[in-house]
Amino acid sequence: MSTILEIPKLPSSVTLDPPLTDEEFEKLCAANDLVQLERTKEGTIIVNPPTGADSSDGNSEINYQLRAWWKQHRRGTVFESNAGFFLPDGSSLSPDAAYATAEQVGGLTKEDRKHFLRLTPAFVIELLSASDSLAEARRKMESWIANGAKLGWLVDPYSRNVLVYEPGQSVRVEAGDKVAGADPVAGFDLDLAAVWTLYED
Repeated sequence: MSTILEIPKLPSSVTLDPPLTDEEFEKLCAANDLVQLERTKEGTIIVNPPTGADSSDGNSEINYQLRAWWKQHRRGTVFESNAGFFLPDGSSLSPDAAYATAEQVGGLTKEDRKHFLRLTPAFVIELLSASDSLAEARRKMESWIANGAKLGWLVDPYSRNVLVYEPGQSVRVEAGDKVAGADPVAGFDLDLAAVWTLYED
C-alpha cells in the first residue's frame, strides 16, 4: 500500500514588520538565489518560483532577439530576468527582459552595477508563464509604467497576443506575428512567431 506524500504549500508572499531596507532586501535575495524575490511598494516580499521549461525557452528567445537588436547600435543596456531594480515608489521588481537607455545608465559607476539599480528601465517585457495570474501580471506592468517605463509589453503565449502599455495611453492588444517597438526601442521588432513556436505540442 503506497503512502500519499502531503506536499506543504509555502507562502507566496511574506510581510515583515518593520519592512526590510533596500540593502537588507538585496542581501535577502542573494542569500535565497534559488527563487526570485520581488517587493511591493508596501514592503511585502513576493516569492516567485522557478519557471517551467516553456517559459525558460520563451524568455531565452525574447532576450536573444532584444540583445541582437542592441548589438546593432550598442547604446544603453539590455537586462534579463535576474536583474533587480529599486523603483521610485519603494518597490523592487525584476523584468523578464528590459532595456535602459544610454542616458539612464551613463552615470552608473562600476560599484553601482554590482547591485540592484535605482532606476526604471525605459522598456520592459514580461512573459506570462503557466503559473502566473494574468491579473497580477497586468498589475506588475502597470507598476512599471507608473514608475517611469516608457513602453511595456506583456507577452501572453497562451492567447498569442501582446498587451502594449504606454504612459497616458489605453492598453492595446497586438495579435500578429510580430510587435513593433517605438521609442525607446524604435526599430526593434519582436518576432512573435518564433516565440509561439516554442509553445506548440
